[in-house]
Amino acid sequence: MTDALHFINGEYTKGTSGRTFDNFSPVTGEKIGVVHEGLKPEVDAAVAAARAALKGPWGRMTMAERTAMLYAVADEINRRFDDFLDAEILDTGKPRSLASHVDIPRGAANFKVFADTVKNVPTETFHLDTPDGAGALNYGVRKPKGVIAVISPWNLPLLLMTWKVGPALACGNTVVVKPSEETPLTTALLGEVMNTVGVPKGVFNVVHGFGPDSAGAFLTAHPDVDGITFTGETRTGEIIVQSAAIGLRHVSMECGGKNAGIVFADADMDKAIEGTMRSAFANCGQVCLGTERVYVERPIFDDFVARLKAQTEQLILGKPDDPDTSLGPLISKEHQAKVLSYMKLAVEEGATVVTGGGIPDMPGDLANGAWVQPTIWTGLPETARVIKEEVFGPVCHVTPFDTEAEVIAMANDTNYGLATAIWTENLSKAHRVAAQIDVGIAWVNSWFLRDLRTAFGGTKHSGIGREGGVHSLEFYTELTNICVKL
Repeated sequence: MTDALHFINGEYTKGTSGRTFDNFSPVTGEKIGVVHEGLKPEVDAAVAAARAALKGPWGRMTMAERTAMLYAVADEINRRFDDFLDAEILDTGKPRSLASHVDIPRGAANFKVFADTVKNVPTETFHLDTPDGAGALNYGVRKPKGVIAVISPWNLPLLLMTWKVGPALACGNTVVVKPSEETPLTTALLGEVMNTVGVPKGVFNVVHGFGPDSAGAFLTAHPDVDGITFTGETRTGEIIVQSAAIGLRHVSMECGGKNAGIVFADADMDKAIEGTMRSAFANCGQVCLGTERVYVERPIFDDFVARLKAQTEQLILGKPDDPDTSLGPLISKEHQAKVLSYMKLAVEEGATVVTGGGIPDMPGDLANGAWVQPTIWTGLPETARVIKEEVFGPVCHVTPFDTEAEVIAMANDTNYGLATAIWTENLSKAHRVAAQIDVGIAWVNSWFLRDLRTAFGGTKHSGIGREGGVHSLEFYTELTNICVKL
């Protein structure tokens, strides 16, 4: 049993609310611990601690001192790699092979990447001619935005939390993190790392809880929060933006996606199958960048579907520590019910179920976990709800297309605009099509390949703003222009 405590002003605390909720294993459905729920008093204490730290030793540190400390944070996460790995697997149920290669190392790396970024990105400088001939000098100075509220999701808990905390701290801000109620453990564990390496009290704070009438709502409405960064579903993002409008607090929103994969007849079929498999089913489909709509040029459509079916049916669902496991459970029984409802809806809308479509027969204590079968559909019109709405599970629908113009129109016919993956060996076509898809990131012959110096974010209902590289600095700092008359 593992209790998740708040981390406020450098200390672990149960808080004053006295409210708790249970944390369940998605693998077996068993209770694995208790999470202490934060309400207004806990949020007030965390924000006050963060505000005080801005004026304390953290605010007085040089950039070199601050970035060296973030390097130490990354090194300490890696030193305690197994602790973070165990906690992440306990919360999410994802295969150890996935978490050990993606979640933990990239979660640690975010601190070093943004420590390097903030040291190496210049601001602008201009010389202005003036009538007296002496001129004026203008130069930009970046300053921390202040107290940043970080609302992080459950699908990649450590990685996506540090993706925000890393640049926020590198820029000199302080943070209050509200992790998903489904996955509190690695965020709470990071408090131990902060204390071990000597990060001043109040710089990093964690308050657990839910959204409405709980920690999330109290945090995003708090008048002493200067900026809010969020990753999660679009509807929750809309609520946060409404809250942030009071006081005109800045927001960075990375929300849902209904991403399209496009496979042209000239694609390398092996690459396209392997990439589509990962983009549709990795992390049991619980990836905002995942592919739920696949468009395949008609001459290769039947072959593609047959090969995708064969590869999908080789996926092994099982315990996280089993080296043969390629797919874990969904995050919760609640989310399982949502995904199953879409599987039922797809059939009602007329889908052909190529494979999957239900709950797998799992042995022993796994029978009570949040399992679903990886599922492929064909035959639905573009107006079907499972084509339009984000499922966030291991599902994809495959549709044939005939022309380049047709597939671009179909890919863009969505309220979302997060990502796409294009498969073709024709270089001109790749450039031409990628530029016409309304998304924040377009992959060509790859998926989930990320250079952290580049912009990341979505268009339309998929979000507001960009993070990564200098784009993160633009959100986590305020830029002041200083004009000096010479």
